[in-house]
Amino acid sequence: MSDRSLQDDAARAHYVATFASLGRGDGGGWLGSLRQEAIERFAELGFPSRRLEEWRYTNVAPIAKLAFIPASGTGDPGALDMEALALPDFGGTRLVFVDGLFAEHASRLSDDPALEFQSLAQSSSQADRVQGSSLAHYGTLVEAKDDGFAALNTAFATDGAVLTLTRGRALAGPLQIVFISSGGPAAPADGENQPGASFPRVLIVAEPGSEGVIVQDHISLAAGTSLSCAVSEIVLEEDASLKMILMQRESDATYHIARQRVRQQRNSRFSLHSLNLGGAILRNELDVVLADEGAACELDGLYLGRDRQLVDNHTLVDHAMPRCQSRQLYKGILADRSRGVFRGRVIVRPNAQHTAAEQQNRNLLLSRGAEVDTKPQLEIYADDVKCNHGSSIGQLDEEALFFLRSRGLDESVARALLTTGFAAQITESIGSESIRDWATAVVGARLETLFNPGESP
Repeated sequence: MSDRSLQDDAARAHYVATFASLGRGDGGGWLGSLRQEAIERFAELGFPSRRLEEWRYTNVAPIAKLAFIPASGTGDPGALDMEALALPDFGGTRLVFVDGLFAEHASRLSDDPALEFQSLAQSSSQADRVQGSSLAHYGTLVEAKDDGFAALNTAFATDGAVLTLTRGRALAGPLQIVFISSGGPAAPADGENQPGASFPRVLIVAEPGSEGVIVQDHISLAAGTSLSCAVSEIVLEEDASLKMILMQRESDATYHIARQRVRQQRNSRFSLHSLNLGGAILRNELDVVLADEGAACELDGLYLGRDRQLVDNHTLVDHAMPRCQSRQLYKGILADRSRGVFRGRVIVRPNAQHTAAEQQNRNLLLSRGAEVDTKPQLEIYADDVKCNHGSSIGQLDEEALFFLRSRGLDESVARALLTTGFAAQITESIGSESIRDWATAVVGARLETLFNPGESP
């Protein structure tokens, strides 16, 4: 038996035993049953291997070999210094989760009639899911059968944000969801501290005619090794409009694996700005189903890599019905010996006539050791469509560099200026000025580290 097989068997046994010791399936009810099914599914699947086409370029062996322990609020929400965290203030509701657990006193709840919030922990006491409520969608978009990471999240997520944007209303201000990882060791085992894992979970249901802007921010308190295994399920009902900004800026020792699934109904509008800045291994899987006529989505992504980071983005846009539109633009900036992966699929179903789909992936390599694997794909089964895709991999334009240096700029300054301009197309398309300014500053600080390796973001 290979070392990988032994490692995978050990990982399965570890998480199954941990699940039992923590009593995650106890208490019955719909959530307990769902968790029990999920851990059984993980015991069957284990972690994905590179033999799977979807994971061909991403080796998760470093995650499998570490015996992560689900964190239980080791960051002590009561000790949080919110001023030291320097979280942006966009004026709306702020929901803070520490190691996956809701920290009410660190949050700012409002009486905005356009928003209904319930923590997943509050929902766990319900014997059954209430049909017609937002909870009816929990676990239906991202299912435990999908892969080992989805199963782990469903099995171990004890808390999370369950959000409803109420019918016909617009949020009074941007909603912030902040997931803070303590980044330190979890429960001691055999006299040794083990790295902690958190399992962020988000469910958003935008009712008909609702509107909102949501910022989801993932940060670390410490630089220690940790695992963040996140799942988001998003449902947009008829005529709903949702704009999301997803900021991932955890420590470079964090393993961050995330799945987002979006389902859109008639004439709904969804946009996402995904900003991937930190993590040893960072993988985002985003699936959008345009499930009724007139639905539209815009997906913008920016990923930065340095040292030996691996940043992997997989997107799938499923045009399941006619007269839908999608646009994707993902940009990567990779330095040192970092590696980027982009695989984007657009599927146009046989009856999805009058589809308009555009997909682009552009990458900038700042060193000889950096590399990227890019694979945009179109699968078209209808004949009355307008679709295009493309990708590019290159270095900084030598003529542009020469022009800037001829104007008296130092070479390092010229390179930084051109790189910042390359990234700006993503951040500048954020509609809210306050969010745009914050995102630009965070990305700018990270870009500084690509040119000044000794600096921390």
